[in-house]
Amino acid sequence: MIVYRLSRKKYAHELSGKGAALIGNRWNSKGVEMIYTSESRALAMAEVAVHLTLATLPNDFILLEILITDKVLILELTPKELSKNWNAFPHHPETQFLGDQFIRDNQFAVMKVPSAVVQGDFNYIINPYNSQFKLIKIAAQLPFLLDQRLFKSS
Repeated sequence: MIVYRLSRKKYAHELSGKGAALIGNRWNSKGVEMIYTSESRALAMAEVAVHLTLATLPNDFILLEILITDKVLILELTPKELSKNWNAFPHHPETQFLGDQFIRDNQFAVMKVPSAVVQGDFNYIINPYNSQFKLIKIAAQLPFLLDQRLFKSS
């Protein structure tokens, strides 16, 4: 399976959960390292775009195509398993607890979670501490420009 991640150029050479750990996100508390990826290029773009404005739009994004081999164990969370407002903004503590627990338990290398940005699509959270992490590799690195029209105000 190929998953996708948009990364700034200076961070695109390796898979690390250090950026997510700096501030925490929907699926992790501050200090918990994990790698956020998406099932498609479009979802990877949408997941990043919700955090940007035209003024903060970087021009050095790299699209990482990441290969997850069939041997890698994946934990799947469906929207039915989550509370009613799991996708609220700001992030609901429940989702951070679930993500932190996924890392602590260390039974799976990947957790499939629903996207809060695009209903019906899924993201794949990678555990950099799981023994199967070595089976997950960057397959390609491609320049990726976000279309500025996404950020124009009406």
